[in-house]
Amino acid sequence: MNDKVEKRMEELVNILNKASKEYYVLDNPSITDQEYDDYYSELLRLEESYPSLKREDSPTLRVGGEAISKFEKVAHKTPMLSFDDIFNEDEIIAFDERIKKTIKNPTYTVEPKMDGLSGSLIYEKGILVRVATRGDGVVGENITANGKTIKSIPLRLTRDIDIEVRGEIYMSKSSFEKANIERELNGEPLFANPRNAAAGSVRQLDSKIAAKRNLDFMAYFIPNPKDYGIKTQAESLVFLKELGFVTNYKFNTVAHTASEIIEDIEKLANIRKELPYEIDGVVLKVNNLDDEEKLGYTARVPRWGIAYKFPAEEVLTTLKEIKFTVGRTGKITPNAIFSPVHVAGSLISKATLHNEDYCISKDIRIGDIISIRKAGDVIPEVVRVITERRNGTEKKFKMIEKCPICNTKIVRKETESDYYCPNKSCPARKIENIIHYASRDAMNIDGMGEVVIEDLYNEGFINNITDIYNINNYKEELINLEGYGTKKIENLTKAIENSKENSLEKLLFGLGIRNVGAKTAKILARHYKTIDNLINADIEELTSINDIGSIIAKSIKEYFASDENMNIINKLKSIGVNMTYINNSSYEEKDEFKGKTFVLTGTLVNITRDKASEIIENLGGRVSSSVSKKTSCVIVGDNPGSKYDKARELNIPIWQEEEFLDKIEN
Repeated sequence: MNDKVEKRMEELVNILNKASKEYYVLDNPSITDQEYDDYYSELLRLEESYPSLKREDSPTLRVGGEAISKFEKVAHKTPMLSFDDIFNEDEIIAFDERIKKTIKNPTYTVEPKMDGLSGSLIYEKGILVRVATRGDGVVGENITANGKTIKSIPLRLTRDIDIEVRGEIYMSKSSFEKANIERELNGEPLFANPRNAAAGSVRQLDSKIAAKRNLDFMAYFIPNPKDYGIKTQAESLVFLKELGFVTNYKFNTVAHTASEIIEDIEKLANIRKELPYEIDGVVLKVNNLDDEEKLGYTARVPRWGIAYKFPAEEVLTTLKEIKFTVGRTGKITPNAIFSPVHVAGSLISKATLHNEDYCISKDIRIGDIISIRKAGDVIPEVVRVITERRNGTEKKFKMIEKCPICNTKIVRKETESDYYCPNKSCPARKIENIIHYASRDAMNIDGMGEVVIEDLYNEGFINNITDIYNINNYKEELINLEGYGTKKIENLTKAIENSKENSLEKLLFGLGIRNVGAKTAKILARHYKTIDNLINADIEELTSINDIGSIIAKSIKEYFASDENMNIINKLKSIGVNMTYINNSSYEEKDEFKGKTFVLTGTLVNITRDKASEIIENLGGRVSSSVSKKTSCVIVGDNPGSKYDKARELNIPIWQEEEFLDKIEN
């Protein structure tokens, strides 16, 4: 048994040491952060279980990679140690409980974890004399010439003191985009991410090249804070700001409990995309410096701090199967079924592969190692295939010829890339249509999810969306089904009854009109007020509405031209389902907003982004996610990103949050 364990530990050490060199030294990682974390955790567990087998070159004894020899090596007066990583709320609670065993009523600083590389700055009498990388934590690289090109590093402090300041050297999102555009024009390989771009830039022998990369520095730590009369980490951050450093003071918080830590992390996660730089987690530190001294260090990490890492945005897994499903319109969709992985906070095991063309263009094969991420942190998607890991056993993708549910021969229209099941009575189409109608963005029938709808369909209680409103007739039958108690049935029938009062846009989206999404449904409902007005509209009238093109207009006319669809609408009318637009907003259309396109960027302090978008739409405007020449105005909050820069380049009007709030209220 020990021989087998020792062999596995040797494999893990070699994998991790190779990965560290590729990541920290060569700036060319071959495995993802998620894979590294998994291997590292496995090695830690084995070393804890078999301490006698722990190797002297184990990466668990080290902080980072080795120093690069092309720069002068410099020893750090105080080792630059990194923190242990944690990944979930249970580990946050465990960290808090561990601290409380030594410290009574501790407080913690919650600080954004910058996704760059650590740097050490040495000042003598307030003048910058050395900039160094962390290296292996004990010995780093002297990058002073490159460091001086970073505009956010003060060349002289506001006080003539001797001090070491540590922080993160990073590349902002906008600088990263500009650097990659330049590299593409020059025929050079693109940077994989801002972290690698920053690491490669500070290691340029020619400081002129480093200067062009437009790097930044964020200060977050003083190794000997008590020398300056500082008592807490929070005071350290204030002191750094006073010295002239850029800090994350707007987003740093002090928490008293694990629950407060979790709340602060959630808030930061919600604005993460809007920050002008990448963060990959949060650093938690005991705030009181006396408490920090009591807790001290292990052989490799501080006991007084820990790093919470956001769930990996892109992870690797194995494609086990391609499963075909049938949607509410009959569209046949291939789906990747893969080994379960944690992505952006949830465990997922499948993702859409869209259509035949998508699978062929990416050359997706069963057995492939694939990269998964969540588009917009919501929808799982296959990013790419790791072709270099193929071993010859993978099976090529092949499109099916018949519907997987009803066995009808599927068809593909000449102008489209999707295949469809033409059988309107296909059970899969019917179930998906009902699921869509009851969904949150449509009729929002609480308690009527996918499993419940499948039960009701299979039992013969519902066959289409109108049957939903007759569920009350099957109370006695439902009570005999497993999992259907009196309370559940009462809540379900109440939710069904409440759905009759929804505004028209919810119904329009729920009907499943092809190409009519939730946003389009709202535009139509607001314009036509009643479903009868919409039914009677012609193509020319529909296309005259902003954002309604010929494809959408044609889909609408085709839907209402169907006798089957009109029968459903008439049945819903007789049941008492509302068919008119209900404007619950207190805002009326204004000329400053009507027909204009707005873009939101940065962190809004006094109003949520969703609420701001809703108000703009109620005032007659529309909200877009990107800036173009057609944009009428950009509304800016704190820390705006590249959208703000583009608006300035295009001379598009810019409103600060306060100006926007003033305009909507007056």
